[in-house]
Amino acid sequence: MLRLARSFLEIAILSVLIIATRCANYQDVFVRGDIYFNDADCYARMTRVRLCAQHPGLIVRHHDFENFPRGTTPHTTAPLDYLILGLSILMRPMANNAIDLAGALISPLLALFGGLFLWWWSRRMGFRYRWVLLILYAISPILVHGTELGRPDHQSLSILLITIGICAEWSLRRQPSKKWSVTSGIAWGLAIWVSAYEPLLLFLLLLLANALQDRQFFSAQHRRIGWVVFAAIIALALLIERRLPDMSIFQSGQLFRNWSGTIGELAHVWPSNPIWLRWSGYLIFFAPILIWLGLRKKSAPPFFLLALLLATYLLTIWQARWAYFFMSIFAIVLPRLLESIKSRAAVWIAFALAIFPILRDWDGRLWPDEAEQARRMEQRNEAIELRALAADLRSSQRHPFLAPWWLSSAIAYWSEQPGVAGSSHESLAGIIDSAVFFQTSDWQKARAILANRNVDYVIAYDSDRVTTNSAAILGQAGSALSPGRILDRTPTQAAALFVLKEQIGAFKLFRVNCE
Repeated sequence: MLRLARSFLEIAILSVLIIATRCANYQDVFVRGDIYFNDADCYARMTRVRLCAQHPGLIVRHHDFENFPRGTTPHTTAPLDYLILGLSILMRPMANNAIDLAGALISPLLALFGGLFLWWWSRRMGFRYRWVLLILYAISPILVHGTELGRPDHQSLSILLITIGICAEWSLRRQPSKKWSVTSGIAWGLAIWVSAYEPLLLFLLLLLANALQDRQFFSAQHRRIGWVVFAAIIALALLIERRLPDMSIFQSGQLFRNWSGTIGELAHVWPSNPIWLRWSGYLIFFAPILIWLGLRKKSAPPFFLLALLLATYLLTIWQARWAYFFMSIFAIVLPRLLESIKSRAAVWIAFALAIFPILRDWDGRLWPDEAEQARRMEQRNEAIELRALAADLRSSQRHPFLAPWWLSSAIAYWSEQPGVAGSSHESLAGIIDSAVFFQTSDWQKARAILANRNVDYVIAYDSDRVTTNSAAILGQAGSALSPGRILDRTPTQAAALFVLKEQIGAFKLFRVNCE
């Protein structure tokens, strides 16, 4: 009875910690009775969910709401679309806008499920310092960012599935089991279905590392059912999606490099960057020493885990988006690394001191200074203004719009109209056209873009930010006589084809009159 009560208490504490950290941004998500998502990709995802709700059974293989009129062939897939839609069906009795609420809650719920799985699995593994894993999973800012409120992004589902897959592989290394083999096959198969990028590369690295260590890895009898399940899921994914994984993320053109330089998840994270401390605390400094001690005492984690840890660290240096998986793996291996230290008191004192940079980061988030508070308030107000402007575009007829690329996905979601630009690398052509339009001094070129893209409306925004971003993408300075500056600062001096229809705050809506 005492053991059961202790388990319930542990689950309650862990659940509260996970939900509290993931929902710390609730004031930015729930604003004046409406729900706002965290970034442009989230609005693109929610547009897919709405299409699935309107046409049950639909598999969205083409986006006509971005890069209009050509559209895009997206890298996003069906599992998260229908996971959000399924959650929204459960929430219909308690919410007017169940789809938005489900989109806002899906990632924290996935994080909660992942935390409860780690609680059960680490207990089953008998880790002496398993709460180090659970606490780091709950509070690491980068893991929180990947699974926070208002972020319906495939990364949250990928983090969960890869975490389960890695834990299943570790369990298989300790004791052959058909159940863990099936679990591994399901987790890795679904993860690759969700995204054939990070999960696929991690899976291939896992196979290589295990094959180098164990010649019977592929042929072991207890693993055969896992391979069958994995192959069945991949076959089902190909049958449903009816397209091969998109590899356009590996583009090498100058314009793609310029654009990717404006995306935080695609930025380099050099080892000297202090953000590593905010993600993992000082623990990252101790990790090499702990690994060395574990290897000496033959108590280190399995070879494949160390290989994945090193690989994801190097990949994070290349692209910040890999940090989600580095921290997941780092948290999983940490209890085993600490077992070489026998003194519990020493471990917990060292851990409390080591997470100080993480706690300091949370201090800044929960109690921001005046400048940060002002920035957040401005961001909320602008989101409200843009939503009101986008609502005026709603119509039973199609009226394509051109807007700064990072605003286009939100406008498309709220207005249900297609945009020239988008938020994904597949819509790079539309992003470039949008940047050229707002930056060029050649009004004939601007007119040609509007004509080629069949644009009915243009939405102007802060010209300083728009022209700066456009210049970064195009690699050249903007003009003081560009449409972006004229439409924003002196709309009465704009060419006759632009008719100011409405202005709300920092945003101006122009009807394009090509007659």
